[in-house]
Amino acid sequence: MTPVEMNAELFRELSIIAEDEGLMRKLLKYAKKLTAKKQAMDETEYLMSSPAMADIIRQGQEDIKNGNGQVVELDELWK
Repeated sequence: MTPVEMNAELFRELSIIAEDEGLMRKLLKYAKKLTAKKQAMDETEYLMSSPAMADIIRQGQEDIKNGNGQVVELDELWK
């Protein structure tokens, strides 16, 4: 299915449920979750595209795994 066909199919499906406010709320809630997931994936891909940043992230994950992490209160980050 091409993007144009998918877009047309999406609008056909939307027209079916558009009159039901409950279904539209559910769809909107799911669409927001899906959008947030896509944005998080894009951010991760961007960060991991830099070999240096990928190494820093991997090292940090390894440090946490080995118990070498340090707990920092959120308020302390802004001081």
